[in-house]
Amino acid sequence: MGILGLLLAISAITLAQWWHGGSLLTLFDGPALVIVLGGTLGAVILQTPTTYISLSVRQLLWVAIPPYQDLAAQAERLQVWAAFARQQGLLALEEQVEEVRDTFTQQGLTMIIDGIGGDDIRRLLEIDIDIEQERNEHAARVFESMGGYSPTIGIIGAVIGLIQAMSHLEDPEVLGASIAVAFVATIYGVGFANLVYLPVANRLRAFHYRHVLFQEMTLEGLIAIAHGENGLQVERRLRAYLKGE
Repeated sequence: MGILGLLLAISAITLAQWWHGGSLLTLFDGPALVIVLGGTLGAVILQTPTTYISLSVRQLLWVAIPPYQDLAAQAERLQVWAAFARQQGLLALEEQVEEVRDTFTQQGLTMIIDGIGGDDIRRLLEIDIDIEQERNEHAARVFESMGGYSPTIGIIGAVIGLIQAMSHLEDPEVLGASIAVAFVATIYGVGFANLVYLPVANRLRAFHYRHVLFQEMTLEGLIAIAHGENGLQVERRLRAYLKGE
């Protein structure tokens, strides 16, 4: 749906341009594109550590292929593990660790098997949640920063274009065309910010929120297992996390 939204926005702009009788070619200008994209990327690279740049590039793929974490399936697994641990003992969960792909869940199960208390498990895993949440927020801020710089860089591109246009004062036809091209940079700056960068930042935050919700629900379930609660008690603990699923 993310790509569909972008295509819808671009289609609306190009349709309006065509509807008004304007040429679609006037919306394309190579130098303006280079100024806006290059200037925006340069400013963000200057302010952002390489680690977060790499993370943001990897998470950009989520716009096309969003990650999905099934909260309902995870809740069901936790209930099964709780019932299994009540019957076979906490050490029997060792067989389940190898089947778990999620490292967060795997780490929590390992702590339970090692006999670490519920309070210590909560403290340690909450630290992991906070650190990962902060790291993911930096990835979203990369695109948010691009959304902040892009319109300003677009204005710079427009001013540069107007400076070039002033050299054609003796030729009104060329001057008019040059001024029109100059303002394309402003369109690029504002357009990229509001149609790409800021929506991507907020979309990533939506994925980050669901990931945190998944981890917090998993944490509650693991604590319940460590305390020896049965499947029904675990289900009651996790019910609030599943609203809207």
